[in-house]
Amino acid sequence: MTRQFFILGCGKMGSALLNGWISGIVSGDLDHKADFIIIDPFFDANNLNIPSDAVHVFATLQDAATAGYARPDMMLLSVKPQMMAEALSNATSLDLSGCCFISIAAGLSLSALTHMIGAGTDVRVIRTMPNTPAAIGKGMTAVIGNEAAQEDDLALAESLLGVCGLVIRLDDEAQMDAVTALSGSGPAYVFLLAETMAQAGVALGLPEALSRRLADQTIYGAGGLLQESAMPADILRQNVTSKGGTTAAALSVLMGQDGLAELMKKAMSAAHSRSVELGKDS
Repeated sequence: MTRQFFILGCGKMGSALLNGWISGIVSGDLDHKADFIIIDPFFDANNLNIPSDAVHVFATLQDAATAGYARPDMMLLSVKPQMMAEALSNATSLDLSGCCFISIAAGLSLSALTHMIGAGTDVRVIRTMPNTPAAIGKGMTAVIGNEAAQEDDLALAESLLGVCGLVIRLDDEAQMDAVTALSGSGPAYVFLLAETMAQAGVALGLPEALSRRLADQTIYGAGGLLQESAMPADILRQNVTSKGGTTAAALSVLMGQDGLAELMKKAMSAAHSRSVELGKDS
């Protein structure tokens, strides 16, 4: 039986997940025969890396229902948190009896999402926080469900998100704001590191293209080593640091009183606070 998987808002993160799902179905890694119903008036099908005749695009939920897609088995909620209530305002025009809602909206609590959906207290909602490497199957996603969510719902979420990388279940929803600050926003921190390393290389006299290549490949290689090695990051750092050597000289700056550790704490604290604020604003 073909399932109906709705995607409410299909921007960068929604498109990343959609590409991962289509790739998973094509490769056989994802055992779900599905129609993907995109609800996004601004969605550009050219953003898809893999064309699929199972993708259908509509401006509104009502348009989808009129076209015969009115019984979602899953609905991915991927609009901006500030727009979620409006986007869900006519969700009850659909038959939601078999629907599991999976949210990737930062800051929106399970209770807030349940209220916005407005289909009763038994609505099944799973709150998640993926990150953009999901587009290449290297994502990191944390999930937690509300009281109405069943094991089958969590298993569905894990199978869909697992195609796009690693998935972990949280014990407490309160952890989600910290997850957002760490892995949700984390790729941007790494990209900034690559950017600033390349800029520093140029300042030392390297051509820009060469400096970028060196920085990008270094981060790629270090990430692979971190993932494949049984050793934690601090041990790997110590292994590359010779006493009195060049790496030690650089780390004396990065690990100084106002160095990277303090900056990262401040940065992630700001991201955490903003995630909490987004939940309150809703």
